[in-house]
Amino acid sequence: METIGVRTARRLALARAGLLKPEWTGLPRRASGRGRRARSAAQRVIQRFGYLQLDTVSIAGARSHAIVLMSRLEGFDPTLAEELLQPGEPLFEYWGHEASWLPIELYPVFEFRRKAFRHHPWWGDVVGEHPDVARRLRRRIEEEGPLRAMDMEGEGSRGWWELKVAKKVATALWSSGELAIRERRNFQRTYDLAERVIPDAWRDRGVPVPDALEELLLYALRGHGWAATGTLTQTWRLRNWPKEIPAALERLEQRGAIMACALVSDGGKRSRGWIRPEDLELGARLESVRPRRDRGVLLSPFDPVLWDRARVKKLFSFEQICEIFKPAEKRKYGYYCLPVLAGDQLVARFDLKADRKAGRLHVLTAHYENDEEGSKAGQRDREAARSALNRYTEAVNLGLAGERF
Repeated sequence: METIGVRTARRLALARAGLLKPEWTGLPRRASGRGRRARSAAQRVIQRFGYLQLDTVSIAGARSHAIVLMSRLEGFDPTLAEELLQPGEPLFEYWGHEASWLPIELYPVFEFRRKAFRHHPWWGDVVGEHPDVARRLRRRIEEEGPLRAMDMEGEGSRGWWELKVAKKVATALWSSGELAIRERRNFQRTYDLAERVIPDAWRDRGVPVPDALEELLLYALRGHGWAATGTLTQTWRLRNWPKEIPAALERLEQRGAIMACALVSDGGKRSRGWIRPEDLELGARLESVRPRRDRGVLLSPFDPVLWDRARVKKLFSFEQICEIFKPAEKRKYGYYCLPVLAGDQLVARFDLKADRKAGRLHVLTAHYENDEEGSKAGQRDREAARSALNRYTEAVNLGLAGERF
């Protein structure tokens, strides 16, 4: 079995994530304006991972999917991130890692999930339980055209688990593939018939489950560099495939598409995983690289590099915590903390709150991994964090309130 060290795996993860120089990532690092070039750059980032996870929280001045693109594409307009899903663009919305925008070529690959979701994973057979609502919804969309979620009939609700029936039914019909998301406006979904959204070339064919699993696992590995089996399966929330996943990995290995590779910690402990041959070679070249530490960049808490907390701990020695659902008094770092990447290290995290009316971005809390403020390393981390904040505030068009950090 091949082996890889933690530092090499960490740098490889950042290279594959598009967070190092273009010569190592193969992706652009700038995307100014709102034209075709900026859209193309964003689509290339999505293509690398295979998904762009969506999230509603905008307290930091931009939503997660915008922050993911901003962190990779200097000069990227975060408002463009809200408009990437448009008729004619090579993306579709579906359940990827979570609700995500995905490259259109993956539509046939998810046929197995659309079949599985004929009974909604949360609500069961909600369409069968409310056939009249489903029938009216289908007819209304067919006759009147695309329908926004906010325009559906029914009384309002107090929370996610008390959604009006029509919205539940629409979500179920979308999950099963009968409907599709045409676009989002102000982050509101617009539903339409799948045949009016998904091109026939992608909609009229499906991929057999064994081939689909292979393609998704390879996509995940391409985005991560080195990864354990659990990381690969959780990238796509591939549950209840205890025999099929190992078999797919074995077939990929037999074809030479991937290699078994153990991550070796500084203490000598080995963690089994996988790597592509070309990434093993790239990792060897990255061993001698010295990424710049004087400039930092803020990462979304839902960044593809960060959601696997055990992996983050192994590669970065960083405790990644999401505390959105914790009571305020139990939070360690803050409600919506954005880690700071400097070079190949996660050096700090900021809990941010945007005040659009005042045009200010507030740093509610600032935590540094190296708390020796007077040390050379500590000073360097603070300089990197300040550069990250300056770049971020410019991108979201806000001024920085105070200098407490």
